[in-house]
Amino acid sequence: MSPLVVTVLIALVAWFWSNNLRAREMALELSARACRSAGLQLLDQTVALNRIGIGRNPDGRLSLQRVYGFEFTVDGQHRRQGRVAMQGTTVKAIHLDHPDGPIIMQPDQLR
Repeated sequence: MSPLVVTVLIALVAWFWSNNLRAREMALELSARACRSAGLQLLDQTVALNRIGIGRNPDGRLSLQRVYGFEFTVDGQHRRQGRVAMQGTTVKAIHLDHPDGPIIMQPDQLR
């Protein structure tokens, strides 16, 4: 393999890793805000990547689409599931599987 190909591959891996870290940090921050605003407790202070794919953004350009999962509690005893849907590094929606019915929040509702 030529040095140029190796350099390009290393650069792509570094970009992908950095982009995923940035998206994960944003997902964690907004999932914590969503839990606070709904009066819930975010458990484990973490999010986990559930799904990643490629899709088109509103401009028609290809971008990474990710879904991160997290857990929260209403009463301190039972774990509930939540999801953060992202397109690129933009959060599209936060879904909370609340026992009284699903809650879907948009990022602008958390500011």
